[in-house]
Amino acid sequence: MARMKVAVFGAKGRMGAEICRAVREAPDLELVAALDVGDDRDAAGAADVAIDFTVPDAVMANLEWCARNGVHAVVGTTGFTRDRLDQVGRWFAEGGCNAVVASNYAIGSLLMMRFAEIAAPFFESVEIIELHHPNKVDAPSGTAVTTAQRIARVRAESGCDPVPDATTQEVPGARGAEIDGIRVHAVRQRGLFANQEVRFGNEGEQLTIVENGFARSAYLPGILAAVRAVPGLPGLTEGIEALLGI
Repeated sequence: MARMKVAVFGAKGRMGAEICRAVREAPDLELVAALDVGDDRDAAGAADVAIDFTVPDAVMANLEWCARNGVHAVVGTTGFTRDRLDQVGRWFAEGGCNAVVASNYAIGSLLMMRFAEIAAPFFESVEIIELHHPNKVDAPSGTAVTTAQRIARVRAESGCDPVPDATTQEVPGARGAEIDGIRVHAVRQRGLFANQEVRFGNEGEQLTIVENGFARSAYLPGILAAVRAVPGLPGLTEGIEALLGI
């Protein structure tokens, strides 16, 4: 059985290096290109699937190239807006190939977001705290943004009132960012890797859902599952929950 050919954009980064190692070790995958800043994208032309873990400033050009060259894509780079996602969907529809874009590939993070959705209609208050290493370039994290959006959607569908908050005076940023009515706080601190808390509250009780990531290896099973699945998926797929039955 022929192995699936894989290219990696961002191969010299910490996550990219882990992905390259995982692809090399997978018996059904073959690493045909490991690319980073300044490398010729044409080296990825032999790939069936390209994995992109770069930065928001680079990812769109990589994806446009993939779509134009008939290469499926699996994307873990964060910073995607709705407009960006819509553009990616158009590119891949025109190119006749597929893409998976997910804010997180760790199983624990995906379950954390799903549990937060389930809890969202039952609590009056909710806020998100995400904690990451100081080398992370985006804030809040893509996972925190996605979590807030999903919580807000469920609350709206359930007819929940806005989250209560009597604040009228504040130092700018003290109450965090507001995403669809949900407050999100970002911490950047040496010694952390990837952590998130979703804190729900009612009168007399609190529910806290916590997911702690300790190493980049946590993302690899989800990434490889997406690589194997993307050729059979239609157009743009957002998130990998459906692939895992979550």
